[in-house]
Amino acid sequence: MTDYPALHLLIGGEKLSGGGRDAIDVLGPATGETIGTLSSATTADLDAALDNAAKGFRTWRSTPADKRAAILMKAAALIKERAGEIAVALTLEQGKPLAEAKGEIIYSAMLLEFYAGEVKRTYGRTMVRPEGQRVEVQYHPIGPVAGFSAWNFPALNVMRKIGGALAAGCSTIVKPSEETPATGIALVQALIDAGVPGEAVQCVFGVPDTVSRHLLGSSIIRKLTFTGSTAVGKHLARLAADDLKVATLELGGHGPVLVFDDVDIDKTLDTMVAAKYRNAGQVCVSPTRFLVQEASYDKFLSGFIERAKAIKVGNGMDAETQMGPMASERGPDGIAAKIADAVDRGAKLGAGGERIGNQGYFYQPSVLSEVPTDAVIMNEEPFGPIALINPMKGEEDMIAEANRLPYGLAAYVWTNDPKRRRHLTAEIEAGMVGINSAVVSTADAPFGGVKWSGYGSEDGREGVMACMVPKTVHES
Repeated sequence: MTDYPALHLLIGGEKLSGGGRDAIDVLGPATGETIGTLSSATTADLDAALDNAAKGFRTWRSTPADKRAAILMKAAALIKERAGEIAVALTLEQGKPLAEAKGEIIYSAMLLEFYAGEVKRTYGRTMVRPEGQRVEVQYHPIGPVAGFSAWNFPALNVMRKIGGALAAGCSTIVKPSEETPATGIALVQALIDAGVPGEAVQCVFGVPDTVSRHLLGSSIIRKLTFTGSTAVGKHLARLAADDLKVATLELGGHGPVLVFDDVDIDKTLDTMVAAKYRNAGQVCVSPTRFLVQEASYDKFLSGFIERAKAIKVGNGMDAETQMGPMASERGPDGIAAKIADAVDRGAKLGAGGERIGNQGYFYQPSVLSEVPTDAVIMNEEPFGPIALINPMKGEEDMIAEANRLPYGLAAYVWTNDPKRRRHLTAEIEAGMVGINSAVVSTADAPFGGVKWSGYGSEDGREGVMACMVPKTVHES
């Protein structure tokens, strides 16, 4: 694949590869074939990255705010300038359509632009005290940050790990997924090219458990930030707890969608079907459990199936493709097993349910209806192109089902009743709620969940403040 770039570690600003390091094959999801080879960081590499992070923190935190902001803005401009070539690498290694890949990269640049503005908005405050006394609250960068990101959004996940931290004045070590390394490398390189010291932003790869244990076992790292599964998030939280490191965890979801009789069903379908099959359903905020009021259920189900069957599935590099392959072999295998379990328990398969072809990891857009709550797929995040559609009697039943699971990342509500909107916003247990919209993520608003979907926030002002600590100064 001549369009796929050479891969390397970035430690202290130096590109490292080969040299006897273990090799990791990167597979293209459209073909299942090797498209690149990645070097795994050695123990010495990780130690060097930690030492650099300590030095880089001292340098970067002391860099004037105006200069740091300008550097981050320049990096955002470089990312936009290089978006076309980075998007090709992203599609080759992750599978999503090229237009989606480019949109993700542009969004990552926009997020960095927002963070650049926040560099000069980390305000403290002065308390009211009698004459002769002074109490001031200051905010300081927490220290070197270790970030671990998932493969489903190779650009955005990486930017969320490093952008807010750099804006706060922290140094960072990021480990993108070994399945989608080129995108993360490209973003880190753009930051270095813009003027971020190579010691302040570094990129490593390796066996995930080995890398995470080594970095989190060091007293140099003061914060963990992670996007991925709930099981891995809990494991990393335990590692971070040993040294009382601060953590931001963006974990799994199982997004409920509450659809009421008072909405335009066709408009709702047009919006939510596209959202469901975006990135082949491999989205932590993906709408998954559609809870539809009985009077509208038949129309909603038939319309959903019709639209799902019409989606053009193909190689992400093809302009007409609407949905690419799943990112790895475990994707189709996992979805197939969950669908089979649901059908065995009485669910009805209305669309999909099979792999496409014998090359790559393509899977049909699928729809299950009347899915019993004891089915595995109703309790574990499917993370694939599958919609679960069930009829519901009314509002309270829908709330109960929406809140039944321990996940609480994103939820969606479709109703035109203002009173019902306010009630559901208060009652649904989720970190983000979309009302008559599939959008729950913007650069200037916090992104995060509750319960088993994690804690802490990325994006918005909160994404920067999560990398800072308050210091109260009392003077008399």
